[in-house]
Amino acid sequence: MLLPVACAACDRVGHGPVCPRCVAALEPPPDLSPPAGVDAVVALCAYTGAGRALAAGLKFGNGRRAAAPLGTALGRAVSAAGAGPVDAVTWAPTTVERRRRRGFDQSRLLAGAVGRQLGVPVLGLLVREGRSPQTGRGRADRLVGVSFRARRASPPVVLVVDDVRTTGATLGAAARALRGAGALVVVGATVAATPP
Repeated sequence: MLLPVACAACDRVGHGPVCPRCVAALEPPPDLSPPAGVDAVVALCAYTGAGRALAAGLKFGNGRRAAAPLGTALGRAVSAAGAGPVDAVTWAPTTVERRRRRGFDQSRLLAGAVGRQLGVPVLGLLVREGRSPQTGRGRADRLVGVSFRARRASPPVVLVVDDVRTTGATLGAAARALRGAGALVVVGATVAATPP
């Protein structure tokens, strides 16, 4: 039996993972400078309205069905922004507890779709250290609250995918670990970015 698919942002049934109304309601991403260690950043939309609903649905509402189309669109945005070519795509892993509770890592799913769109390998290059998620933390705590270590040597040019950019701390921490493992250029890509 086939069941109709609901929009990941508004839950309207029968319009695929993201309905045309929500796509039209997405606000353009804010113009943000890259965090320290990141050479360029790309985002699909602002983390407001429909963009916030999409990112929250993916992250907290078991919206994994939206990961492939969002990741494909993010890959196109990276190409359109001239942020490539890249040697590999990786992701900023969520905490083990969050991955276990959700049953998936949303950034990993996004990275897979981005890599397919760009035609480059998707590599698990990062391990998240510590157990604290960034969600719900204040700006000061976010800026010092996340760290990663590299699993192995990094290719020279790497694209790091995450779901939402708030302060840029996650992308910055990922870039530090990747540069320590040999990356020369690090590009960040997120579905949504919080306006300043």
